[in-house]
Amino acid sequence: MAPPRRLTVWTALVPVVALAAGLLFATSGQTAQGTDLRAGESSQLSTLIDQRELAVARQQAELARLQQQIDQLTDAAASRNGQVAEVQAQAGTGLTAAGLTPLTGTGVEVVLDDAPRQPGGGLPSGATGDDVVIHQSDVQGVVNALWAAGAEGVAIMGRRLTATSAVRCVGNTLLLQGRTYSPPFVVTAIGDPRQMRQQLAASPDVRLLAQAADEYGLTYEVADESRVELPAYEGTTAMQYAAAVR
Repeated sequence: MAPPRRLTVWTALVPVVALAAGLLFATSGQTAQGTDLRAGESSQLSTLIDQRELAVARQQAELARLQQQIDQLTDAAASRNGQVAEVQAQAGTGLTAAGLTPLTGTGVEVVLDDAPRQPGGGLPSGATGDDVVIHQSDVQGVVNALWAAGAEGVAIMGRRLTATSAVRCVGNTLLLQGRTYSPPFVVTAIGDPRQMRQQLAASPDVRLLAQAADEYGLTYEVADESRVELPAYEGTTAMQYAAAVR
């Protein structure tokens, strides 16, 4: 009969390690529930953005429904009361100037897009990753130039802008009125096409964009449009201010 084997430290530790590993795998599976744990905060942020976009879409739909009811009630009151009709007519001018009514006219369309991918995913000679994408300053430069040219109304991706609208980029996506948009970015404006083209050509920010388009293949295209239709602004008109933490 063979002599009994000596109990070593490793002999005792192997079952303990195996048990701990099994518990770890079981805990990971329970926590992940079919998701990618390595994605971490990036996955959570993407999910949060999607949830917020859905919430914004629902709220905007409800806002449009309520605004339609208000308009109907106001029109009904104006038909019975001369003072209401007079105030309504005076308010109409202000609503148009504020971008709160649809607008149609001649104008321009500006298209901005990242440079196309090179074979193998490489970059153009002498370029960095920042050189081949559209930046917030590019979009803002185009919008500012159009306003400076006397545009009656401006929209990005079909979303009407007002004097308080902010153009923000998150990575290579545009964040506008609670929604995100990927390039190509389309900017439309109503006004004198000749004056808007001249102002775009004179803008230092737009000149840098045009130069990058020539050197790195970015898209910067301006086209005259005989008919531009801009929707009414659908966001909130309430001003928001930063407040100190107490």
